[in-house]
Amino acid sequence: MGVVIVDTGIGNVQSVRHAFSAVGVEATVTSVPEDLARASHLVLPGVGAFGVGMDRLSERGLGAALVEQVRGGKPLLGICLGMQLLMNEGDEMGVHAGLRLVPGRTRRLRSEDHGLRLPHIGWNDVKPVRSHFVFEGLAPGATFYFVHSYAVEPERTSDVLATCAYGETFACAIARDNIVATQFHPEKSQRHGFSVLDRFARWTP
Repeated sequence: MGVVIVDTGIGNVQSVRHAFSAVGVEATVTSVPEDLARASHLVLPGVGAFGVGMDRLSERGLGAALVEQVRGGKPLLGICLGMQLLMNEGDEMGVHAGLRLVPGRTRRLRSEDHGLRLPHIGWNDVKPVRSHFVFEGLAPGATFYFVHSYAVEPERTSDVLATCAYGETFACAIARDNIVATQFHPEKSQRHGFSVLDRFARWTP
């Protein structure tokens, strides 16, 4: 089935599908767990609260299917909430267990301590801290579009792929084995974001 976008019912999955289409990749949107086994690449997008996201994955039987496929080596791209759900847990409106695919946690940004409002909305610079196939070719200081109040905090700094500054410096992209994930929205980030989607679809970890 090629690239398959996991539909949890929260977030505009069609905008992600259209962005893939713009780079010549016809992605399939599904909420059927069995479809994940037939995919070559998986995408987990989403917006909203951590606990709600996990509940939706569980209700649709998608969480276990996703973990099985990713632990089996299938490439996964997490976007925004989809990135946050990869952690062990998140503390949004109580502590909730995550997918436990990347050791770490999701926690609220400390930007308000620096006089900045949350959510963090708009364009911001992304600073790669190491090389990765999915990020190759991006110009230094490339900007991407963000909408979030929470960020991931991986246990291993080696999992951090890129950082962003908004009152504090936080991990805005991570990569671990066959997983890559972004806090920003590549589907809303024009040519830089489209480059990330194009290269993910051609990535063979």
